[in-house]
Amino acid sequence: MLVIVLIFFFLAATLALFVKFATADGDFTLLSRGHAKREEIEDKVVWITGASRGIGEVLAKQFANLGAKLIISARNEAELERVKKELVGKHAPGEVKVLPMDLASGEDSLSKVVQQAVSSFPGAGIDYMVHNAAYERPKTTALDVTEEALKATFDINVLGTISLTRLLAPFMLRRGAGHFIVMSSAAGKTPAPGQAVYSASKYAVNGYFHSLRSELCKKGIKVTVVCPGPIETSNGTGASSSEQSASSGKRVTSERCADLTIIAATHGLKEVWISNQPVLAVMYLMQYMPTIGYWLMDKIGGNRVEAAAQKGNTYGWGLLFGQKKKAA
Repeated sequence: MLVIVLIFFFLAATLALFVKFATADGDFTLLSRGHAKREEIEDKVVWITGASRGIGEVLAKQFANLGAKLIISARNEAELERVKKELVGKHAPGEVKVLPMDLASGEDSLSKVVQQAVSSFPGAGIDYMVHNAAYERPKTTALDVTEEALKATFDINVLGTISLTRLLAPFMLRRGAGHFIVMSSAAGKTPAPGQAVYSASKYAVNGYFHSLRSELCKKGIKVTVVCPGPIETSNGTGASSSEQSASSGKRVTSERCADLTIIAATHGLKEVWISNQPVLAVMYLMQYMPTIGYWLMDKIGGNRVEAAAQKGNTYGWGLLFGQKKKAA
């Protein structure tokens, strides 16, 4: 009788774990942390790049709501001013610092922006640097990527982001404190057919920042690498972007992604994954069973590229069977 009871509980626990995983929108460590720690954010200085739209805009609003002092950057100053006016929190919108910036502008230009940022709030430094700005072209095959797109992707996603970090880190080191929050991608953890160059840029970013943390963690520098899968974003007017429409499916909302990102940072997590299924399952496969993961990605690779060309779902289970149903 005892054996039967134990088997029953084992099966029930297995089923509960399966259901939890099937409905998860983040890795188990992240989801176990509950809520963001407001005390880790309130009155801290948070600098966000790519803050004029999408996840960056939502992050700015959530950090403001938690009482942060904000510096927001992007290339579009008008959109930054719009975001600034919409912020609600402990600190008035007038206290928000708007610093237009182009990550591809070179170190001389970025150095001036860093000097402005670190002097924005006298007596304080940059507590959190949120690297959110990114460049991504519509999906294309690895061999069809133009030199222009290759250069633009790496200039912003890799070289500009690393240069900004190199310029800002010395100020953090002098204070003995600072936290880099890096908005990477699931494409930096798994092969991404149709996005080879974008994927390569995110692999590069992951490698750099995990190495940086290992070098500087004993000097007070923290790094949280966030790897989102497909996220529901907008183009700033509320309409879906063309890239989103071309690869639709059930996505994590920008608000949920930002919420989980802040939870990860305030709990000091080093790397987190944010995605619905099946992308989350693929990330687990690539991490723990890479042979099966690579087999799976090889099987769907061609179908994914074709689905993107037909504006179909590039993230669904149907890719295993060659289904390229157009997005609704």
